[in-house]
Amino acid sequence: MLTPFANQGQQQQPSGSAVTVQQKAMYFMGRPVGVSLRNGQGASGILCNVNNGQLYLLQYLYQTQFATFHYPLSEVSDVIPYPACG
Repeated sequence: MLTPFANQGQQQQPSGSAVTVQQKAMYFMGRPVGVSLRNGQGASGILCNVNNGQLYLLQYLYQTQFATFHYPLSEVSDVIPYPACG
């Protein structure tokens, strides 16, 4: 169960030391997110699924092409929702 929420502008997200990256990711499924990786890189897209220790992210490639990339949760340091426009 996700417990307390930190109010960040108009977006709410799970917070606190007891919330894992997996719990956070599950909360944001179906939404646009940024993913911080432990190696210092990042990715963004629609969070499609969290399953078998993997995070599945639909990312834009170019023109009309999209692809689903998967990232091991052990390599993910954080999942952040996109902020509201305006």
